[in-house]
Amino acid sequence: MNKRFALLAVFVVLALVLVACGGGETTTVTETVEVEVTRIVEVEVAGAAGPAEAITFAGGGDTLGAVQDRGILNCGVSGSLLAFSFPDEDGVMQGFDADYCRAVAAATLGDAEAVEFRSSNASERFPILQSGEIDVLIRNTTWTLSRDTSLGFNFVPTTFYDGQGMLVRKDSGITTLEDMDGGTVCVNAGTTTEKNLADVFRSRGISYETVVFAETADVRTAYDEGRCDGWTTDKSGLIANSALLTDPENHIILEATLSKEPLGPLVRHGDDNWFDIVKWTVNCTILAEDLGVDSSNVDDMLGSDDPQVLNLLGVEGDLAQALGLNNDFCYQVIKQVGNYEEIYNRALGPDTAYDVPRGLNSLWTDGGLLYSPPFR
Repeated sequence: MNKRFALLAVFVVLALVLVACGGGETTTVTETVEVEVTRIVEVEVAGAAGPAEAITFAGGGDTLGAVQDRGILNCGVSGSLLAFSFPDEDGVMQGFDADYCRAVAAATLGDAEAVEFRSSNASERFPILQSGEIDVLIRNTTWTLSRDTSLGFNFVPTTFYDGQGMLVRKDSGITTLEDMDGGTVCVNAGTTTEKNLADVFRSRGISYETVVFAETADVRTAYDEGRCDGWTTDKSGLIANSALLTDPENHIILEATLSKEPLGPLVRHGDDNWFDIVKWTVNCTILAEDLGVDSSNVDDMLGSDDPQVLNLLGVEGDLAQALGLNNDFCYQVIKQVGNYEEIYNRALGPDTAYDVPRGLNSLWTDGGLLYSPPFR
């Protein structure tokens, strides 16, 4: 492998990094893939998930009824991605995605804590949703055409607009993707990240080797040990896990963005009412911020003169009855979990270690892409 890279002077402001560690026995397979790309796959055989077609598809049915009879929402998350879903020192799942699980529980059960979190890696996340093991998947998952159709899923409104980035060491001399020609890249198996990497590098004529793992923890370990020249995943993942590398300050994210990555919850095909419930739970958090309703003032807002606020909180009308929910479902979401800004700031905002600017995840009134249809 050619490890020579152009030595360019570089001063980069953003010093950010990536994901968690792990280990276990691995099997190495090497195969040649287009444009002189060698793919080195290392996965835990014992933990490998079977192909999606081997899973019984549990489409249709009454998901809301099942959740309410059970009294618990089964929500699929990563469980190891800081700022999005990770257990704190008391074992309580925290993060942006975890809070959206709580929002759905508040809407459907009136109790934001009535959630059973199911951690999953990238390979098993789809089978456990297809099979009905979980009711909703909220696991930094990119909305794509094939996932929305042939895999049998419906994506609700995007909760986090992201893009794929590349993490490298400051002292590597790498400042562009082209500088990685002949280098190695660590990446998660079974993700759009791996496919985007191949597409972008092929289009630019860049040859490279990939070191691929099923678990994000193993990807981080390999990169941290110097087995890869770069690490690629969504920039949110790179940012959120910056503190976990041995020397966080010695790494940068390249300016290039390899792809669009709209992330959000998804549900199975075949239950339109459940799809609507999760969709309007997300819209509830966005419109609440837009209207200035948050967990601290929502009780006062019950007496608002604004018809939009009264519709949102279920004070007027009976919109929620069409969903099979109580009219105050959005009130419960805001009161117990918060509006979008509160959820975002708790996980990624200025008072966290990450301080990620809202950017595209701002409201439409602030130049972002967040916009809710009316509660009408």
